[in-house]
Amino acid sequence: MVVVRTSTIISGAVLALIGSVSALDSAAASPTNLQCAVQVVSSWSLAQQANETIVVSVDAMSLGGMVPAARAGYGGLLLFGNRGSNVMATTVRALQKMTPHHYPMMVMTDEEGGGVMRLNNLVGPFAWPQVMGRTLSPQQIGAVAQRVGTQLAALGVNTDLAPVLDLDSRAVWPGPSNPDGLRSFGAAPLKNAVQATAFMSGLTKAGVTSVLKHFPGLGGSSGNTDYGPATTKPWAVLKTSALIPFEKAIASGARAVMMSNAVVPGLTTIPASLSAPAVSVLRNQLGFEGLIMTDSLSAGAISALHLSEANAAVLALRAGVDQILYHTSSTVSGTLGEAQLISASIQRAVTSGSLPSTVLVDAAAHVLATRSTLSCPGATS
Repeated sequence: MVVVRTSTIISGAVLALIGSVSALDSAAASPTNLQCAVQVVSSWSLAQQANETIVVSVDAMSLGGMVPAARAGYGGLLLFGNRGSNVMATTVRALQKMTPHHYPMMVMTDEEGGGVMRLNNLVGPFAWPQVMGRTLSPQQIGAVAQRVGTQLAALGVNTDLAPVLDLDSRAVWPGPSNPDGLRSFGAAPLKNAVQATAFMSGLTKAGVTSVLKHFPGLGGSSGNTDYGPATTKPWAVLKTSALIPFEKAIASGARAVMMSNAVVPGLTTIPASLSAPAVSVLRNQLGFEGLIMTDSLSAGAISALHLSEANAAVLALRAGVDQILYHTSSTVSGTLGEAQLISASIQRAVTSGSLPSTVLVDAAAHVLATRSTLSCPGATS
């Protein structure tokens, strides 16, 4: 189903930060493009549809080992580590030519700034978001993001898992007790919204897809979901605070959102990445049409439920999420093996009827439409 975004009145300050979007992002964001993606994906095999929803994690220095992932048609590659090869751009170009249908994979990493950077030797350093929020104007933040995006795009990295929109003013490194700290632009909802939107806009101008995280807001959560179960502030509180940056960024043309792995009291009893009510807020209340991805299904908050990544992936898709992230192994063989298990689990769920085929097609179409501009007979806006 193609969701039509409801109109939203946003402030002139936010509008001034949007700037021009690339031709790719403008076309790919349209309902027509998504309708066309549904047509395209519907002609694929079940295995290809399942693979399109999966992002294969890999250490950036081992990127050359992802030939099997490219040939299998996985929808994305997620780069971990803290260094990248000097031949990364050449490697990515070669991998992109190997995909079954010649549509580009989403090649992504976390370049947030400060202590959260994956390609330290290839992308110039820049400050923590909270430091940028205190010391730079929104226009300057946008310029930083555009520079970073330009460097990422030159490497073949077309997606940045940033910015963090969570509200947090604590000047501390993220850790087991706090997932955010310096990763957040700050605790003031409207100011955070303007600054995060500026960062998103800068990446977009560079042709890089920005991923907002972690919906519906992890600021002040009981802990870090990477390490174990955590709950956010009550939903009644989030609606008047944490949701504001997401609302503004979505109204400003956001293309992708990452769900959190935290439970939201008053909204969900399971992690938001697996929660239909949480996804419904994003799709139906905020009118978000773009790509929705999980946070890592290898996180402690997921394993604490005694769920494998493969089983959690089916639950996430059933809840309305489009794209699956995980990180279970530092070896190429291990991460490729996990991707195969996740794909097999998704395919079994469709075959058994526990995951409707239309839901999988819609998810895969959202992935395809994010980085591909398509044209199909009969697709209308």
